[in-house]
Amino acid sequence: MPTLRRRPGRHFLLLLLALLLPSPPPARAPASPGPAAALLQALGLREAPRGAPTLRPVPPVMWHLFRRRDPQEARVSPRRTPPGAALRPCHVEELGVAGNIVRHVLDRGASSRPPQPASAAGQCPEWTVVFDLSAVEAAERPSRARLELRFAAAGPAGGWELSVARAAEGAGPGPVLLRQAVPALGTPVRAELLGTAWARNASAPRSLRLSLALRPQVPATCARLAEASLLLVTLDPRLCHPLARPRREAEPAVGSVPGGACRARRLYVSFREVGWHRWVIAPRGFLANYCQGQCALPAALSGPGGPPALNHAVLRALMHAAAPGAAGLPCCVPARLSPISVLFFDNSDNVVLRHYEDMVVDECGCR
Repeated sequence: MPTLRRRPGRHFLLLLLALLLPSPPPARAPASPGPAAALLQALGLREAPRGAPTLRPVPPVMWHLFRRRDPQEARVSPRRTPPGAALRPCHVEELGVAGNIVRHVLDRGASSRPPQPASAAGQCPEWTVVFDLSAVEAAERPSRARLELRFAAAGPAGGWELSVARAAEGAGPGPVLLRQAVPALGTPVRAELLGTAWARNASAPRSLRLSLALRPQVPATCARLAEASLLLVTLDPRLCHPLARPRREAEPAVGSVPGGACRARRLYVSFREVGWHRWVIAPRGFLANYCQGQCALPAALSGPGGPPALNHAVLRALMHAAAPGAAGLPCCVPARLSPISVLFFDNSDNVVLRHYEDMVVDECGCR
């Protein structure tokens, strides 16, 4: 992707991004945060990740969701998105739920669990799984919490029953939340926890401890839990713009030199240049662009192909031409914005896919 010949400094890039990234309006008017703090706030992080995250393979479902939504991936591999299939804002079509944040959370209790627990009194063992959800903001509303389990069966596959219960630290399992029949163990076993582990209209808990049991319906060798994960989808209404329009297929008309009429100027932001490459998985950067140029009367009255203008901008340009001291010229501002998706590690080393509206300037106009 082409870049500016003179690469802007890191502080300049952070400042531009802070102006482009959406952020919720504060209840009061506190002192404006610095550019880096504004970026972290827009990414939903309380603080920058401490050091390098614990790297782990990105689950295929997360790559699939990212490539479906990333504009660059859609242009390179158009077969990922069927023709005419528009992605709705704040909605995860593949999972059929509303949301703009997807997290893949690994079981924190796996490290303390013995590799092959022994069965007691002829019964198969139970496992305790722990999911750290402290990175989920209070404003986020969960729309899906899918438990995914992978088992390794030591004997021939048969009919099984999975039971999930609450597990208090230092105590035995609580009441059973759900029971589910499992025909075979060759594929991942999935169970929906939303509405059972916690209420649908409630915020996600800070930590989720569950007790799992997989019992054969006929006498057979016990299975072993190989991996447990939680796919959590939430909707942050602060970053949701239902009226946002999808990105156009054509590249925006951008210029490379200052001055002239109002139009979009090219600006490519590299995550490596701003020091985020250790925890941002994809993309490596994005074409943010910015608006620059004059909004004199000829520009405000541009015909087809020129920058769009509101009637108010035309009136201001006419007033300025008639009485320069009475009204200033219209300003060159974004007239069409498009989203991007970012795949990254959060402070809990979870793989997070977050969709951001209004991140790329496609068109500029006079206002």
